[in-house]
Amino acid sequence: MTTPLSAPLEVGFDYTRSLGPVLGRFMTGLAERRIEGVRASDGRVHVPPAEYDPKTAAPLTEFVPVGDEGTVVSWSWIAEPLEGQPLDRPFAWALIKLDGADTSMLHAVDVGSPDQIHTGLRVRVRWADQRVGHIRDIAYFVPVGAPDGSAPEPPPSGEDGVMITPVHLHYQHSASPEESRYLRGLAEGKPIGQRCPACGKVYIPPRGACPTDGVPTSEEVELPDTGIVTTFCIVNVPFLGQRIKPPYVAAYILLEGADIAFLHLVLGCDASEVRMGMRVRAAWKPREEWKPSLENISHFEPTGEPDAPYESYAHHL
Repeated sequence: MTTPLSAPLEVGFDYTRSLGPVLGRFMTGLAERRIEGVRASDGRVHVPPAEYDPKTAAPLTEFVPVGDEGTVVSWSWIAEPLEGQPLDRPFAWALIKLDGADTSMLHAVDVGSPDQIHTGLRVRVRWADQRVGHIRDIAYFVPVGAPDGSAPEPPPSGEDGVMITPVHLHYQHSASPEESRYLRGLAEGKPIGQRCPACGKVYIPPRGACPTDGVPTSEEVELPDTGIVTTFCIVNVPFLGQRIKPPYVAAYILLEGADIAFLHLVLGCDASEVRMGMRVRAAWKPREEWKPSLENISHFEPTGEPDAPYESYAHHL
């Protein structure tokens, strides 16, 4: 049996959040080394501040200053920190109730070993040296009386009222045997699907079992690189990391002989000319750039042939 393919995969983006008046004031306070909570209808002070009352759902507007010292309520030891965490050395995640607050906030506590932290430990804020209006203006907490250490800089804050947090996920993706054969086929310029022996449907990308009948899809089917547009979307809004200038079309392409459409780009014509039923052909990248990936197909473009009748693809929408 051929070994399934496996490769590292990284997903990353900058998560941008509009803060609003309550969290905006909280983050502004952090930049000024000040921590504020908000008082609810039952008199409890929430830190970080809640925007709406947990009991009445009414907006909360009464801000209350709290201390930068507090008590550990519970904790968990992190022996091997991950990329992007507040510290690059072993530390503890802890729920900390600040003096003057009635709720706990989650943050890092910088201690050398799990023997140095316990429920009830008194801790204080270690402020970031440069503060930008971000939750990481609190670099971490340290036990009361401990000396300050070097603090990492927080992520960029963006414009006023906006908080930007970089998010990155690294993992090893292992393809199924069927997906591996499909990817190896693309490396040879061949779209390969799998046929269900019960209902005869052809799936591309392939599936190990037919979702209709639940039986293994054991028969490989080599498909052409031509098909039709079933549904589509004209992308007009720019976003971070966008490689094509809007407007452009993302469409579901149903290859000839397949029973399921997949998402890809349609270029080679004005976005306003793309329509349901349009016949398209794959535009492959140069052969020397091919690898086991659908990215070998740069995009699909119109063939110029008459559109497919709606009845031919209506049940694939």
